[in-house]
Amino acid sequence: MIKYALFARFEAKPGKESAVADFLQTGLALARQEPGTKYWFALRLSERVFGVFDAFETEEARQGHLNGPIAQALMAQAPELFATPPSIEPIEVLGLKTA
Repeated sequence: MIKYALFARFEAKPGKESAVADFLQTGLALARQEPGTKYWFALRLSERVFGVFDAFETEEARQGHLNGPIAQALMAQAPELFATPPSIEPIEVLGLKTA
């Protein structure tokens, strides 16, 4: 059962919106390689604000994701791409409906 999730929110620096969108496309390819990441959504919340929601069956999978290549790439590129440091929040999933 999906119980563990993360929500990351970040604001692109002016003029870096396309670079952030491209970064998220790369993130999708990396997320597909993580067996513990069951759901991964890249989101555009406004012109300059983006987010990622991902969900996991175990706390170990969530921690593995936080220590994995997507998080490492996010933090490495944060100073160049983002106006402020990314906000990453752990979330408890209380319910889930799929198709």
